[in-house]
Amino acid sequence: MPTDPAPDSEPPRRLRVAAAGDVHCSPVNRDAMLAAFAGLDGRADLLLLAGDLTTHGEPEQAAVLAEACAPLEIPIFAVLGNHDHHCRRGGELGVVLAEGGIALLERESATCRVRGVEVGIAGAKGFVGGFEGSFLPDFGEPLLREVYAECGREVEALERGLAAISSCDLRIALLHYAPTPATLQGEPPGIFAFLGSGRLAEPIAHHRPDLVLHGHAHAGTGEGTIEGVPVFNVSVPVIQRDFWLFEHPGAHRPERDSLGVRTA
Repeated sequence: MPTDPAPDSEPPRRLRVAAAGDVHCSPVNRDAMLAAFAGLDGRADLLLLAGDLTTHGEPEQAAVLAEACAPLEIPIFAVLGNHDHHCRRGGELGVVLAEGGIALLERESATCRVRGVEVGIAGAKGFVGGFEGSFLPDFGEPLLREVYAECGREVEALERGLAAISSCDLRIALLHYAPTPATLQGEPPGIFAFLGSGRLAEPIAHHRPDLVLHGHAHAGTGEGTIEGVPVFNVSVPVIQRDFWLFEHPGAHRPERDSLGVRTA
């Protein structure tokens, strides 16, 4: 016959997800990066990195992040950002990051089971294009139409990724560019079109993941929503800490706390 737990027994600990964007690793900030990531040991069950992993997209810069993450015995997923594409060596970055246990999601989805929770992550960098009232249309010069098309490819990948993880207990969209202007407040409105695209909101509103993470907007706002879905700008300059820590379960507003304070 089942018995009640002892009065002094502790409830099961919730799943803790650490997240950050725009860490901009390089040999110059290696010591600070190693210290920051070491601070996660024992304090997070899953790590998500929202792009701009490096300063200029060079493999030796990615190697700093790989070195920082290698000692962590938790699943780590990441997407690339605009800084990571600067040198056009994204494929090399993926190889280096994998050596540190970092799974790079490029228009892909992945699942993992952590503390009994099936977690699904749909990863895409997103792209530019603007938002309602000021957006780039699919019209005119071929180069501008290619920008529109590139954003469309990211939107389609996010749609596929979110559909693939629809049955998971915790569903997360991991982006670099912003899918809503709500988390861009504080940035000059004239550059909103370069910080994200409202087209990325379409698959989010359709599939309604549990939360959306992005970076890129260094002077933006930490939190917004897309039709009730929470969106967090986890860019390090915005959170002013090394990482945010999200706890699951938490329905549509995960409990949050901070981990560490950035020292460089």
